[in-house]
Amino acid sequence: MFLSRLGELKFSTGPENATAVTEFILEGFSGLDQRLQLFLSLVLLLIYLTTVMGNATIIFLVCVDHRLQTPMYFFIINLPFLEIWFTSSTSTKLLVILGSGRRTISQHSCFAQSHCCFALGSTEFVLLVVMSFHRYVAVCQPLCYAAIMKPQLCIHLVVAAWVMGTTLLSYRLVLLYKLTFWGSNKIHHFFCDNSPLFKLSCSDTSLLWKMDSILLSFVMLCSFCLTLAFYTGILFCIVHLPAASGRKKAFTTCSSHLTTLAIAYGSCIALYVHPSEHVSLQANGLVALLRTVLYLFLKPFIYSLRNKTVILALHEAIARATVKLFALSQCISGQQLP
Repeated sequence: MFLSRLGELKFSTGPENATAVTEFILEGFSGLDQRLQLFLSLVLLLIYLTTVMGNATIIFLVCVDHRLQTPMYFFIINLPFLEIWFTSSTSTKLLVILGSGRRTISQHSCFAQSHCCFALGSTEFVLLVVMSFHRYVAVCQPLCYAAIMKPQLCIHLVVAAWVMGTTLLSYRLVLLYKLTFWGSNKIHHFFCDNSPLFKLSCSDTSLLWKMDSILLSFVMLCSFCLTLAFYTGILFCIVHLPAASGRKKAFTTCSSHLTTLAIAYGSCIALYVHPSEHVSLQANGLVALLRTVLYLFLKPFIYSLRNKTVILALHEAIARATVKLFALSQCISGQQLP
């Protein structure tokens, strides 16, 4: 239905004395004092490095430790891989903006950043549904777990999540290149989000607003309802556990997971479910910062790095690396002796 209406988009050719925009200026946090911007850049750099290192550690441990090569961790390592790309697509440019003051971004880079954020975000929501389904089977159907969660099914679910997430919103990249920009090139945001970018265009973007609102709402609300349904089933099963200690442990794990899900779904629903034309750019920037920085920083610790098996595997990996480095240093020092 939407594809048949693409011809309705009207694109302005711009005034004769105007210059077509080939690059944009990201105005996010431009009102802050320069010293405060430098301080924030150092804080964000620490958060970014911690996020990337935490996610890379999870991927490494799952790949090298046979105890972590289970369906649960197979699903989990897809999130760290996705989050490294997601946070790099937004945080690196924000670090450059705050640290050096270079706020320009080419039109191609801006469109690519916008597409990556929405494609990876959609993939994450589908992966969260897959992971909640896995937890539901593990908690509520333990006797059927091995029969249901076969390797073939796990691979198919992950591939389907990536294909759906990356292709469902691929129309955005095509339509972004059909927009025209004349005169002003200042985007009041720290990355190329749809609201400030659409408002800057000289084209008629009403159809794009509607398409984004409907498709993004479909992705988020469907994944939210499915995830909520699976967790509701999990909570009902937890209530009927015979051991009080088991219930407490399960509730603690579920509460931490639900906290991160509340941040993810709450921030995105607040921005993208209702028509984006009515979202203030200041609120957009603050909520986007929560979604792209704080949420991604917390996830490795909540989903994996608090797990006893992961911590044990990490300690053993550090111990093995220490032994090898010590042996290597001894070998080098022995070779240097006359």
